[in-house]
Amino acid sequence: MSTSAHSPAEPMTSTAAAVHEGGQVTDRLVELNAGYAENFRDPGMDARPVLQVAVVACMDARLDLHAALGLELGDCHTIRNAGGVVTEDVIRSLTISQRALGTRSVVLIHHTNCGLESLTEDFRQDLEREVGQRPAWAVEAYTDADQDVRQSMQRVRTSPFLLHTDDVRGFVFDVTTGLLREIHSVS
Repeated sequence: MSTSAHSPAEPMTSTAAAVHEGGQVTDRLVELNAGYAENFRDPGMDARPVLQVAVVACMDARLDLHAALGLELGDCHTIRNAGGVVTEDVIRSLTISQRALGTRSVVLIHHTNCGLESLTEDFRQDLEREVGQRPAWAVEAYTDADQDVRQSMQRVRTSPFLLHTDDVRGFVFDVTTGLLREIHSVS
């Protein structure tokens, strides 16, 4: 699993270069935000997504969801975690998204070459040995992205807290081509 999104042939951004030279990434991000804020104008948007869709995806830095899906600021809610797995906290966020903020559709996106494919639940046991406390959460590791998307779709469709479960679709994003491949439920 790579720790950098940059291939050796690609130049580093000024932020990556500053961090590489021993700088603090958070300090650099705060500096960049000040520049952003100078030209920022309140877009006058509501918290309700224009397209009434919530996207659940992996936190992987290689996934630029807005660009990949042709989305603009304000179009969707984006919920990200390791693997894009539908966990109890994802159901919490989707419930708020639907019941309080009007979303109706759910798009689930896993991807190829995910770091969760190389982990097991042993990760939790290792943490417990290291820190003396077992994490309350599951790793949710998987070896078959397609099957895990199906499981995530099932978790959304069967949640008693969600109002809208008729438009739940799942995909695997190919990190080498940028294409989505739809995963269909097994009947």
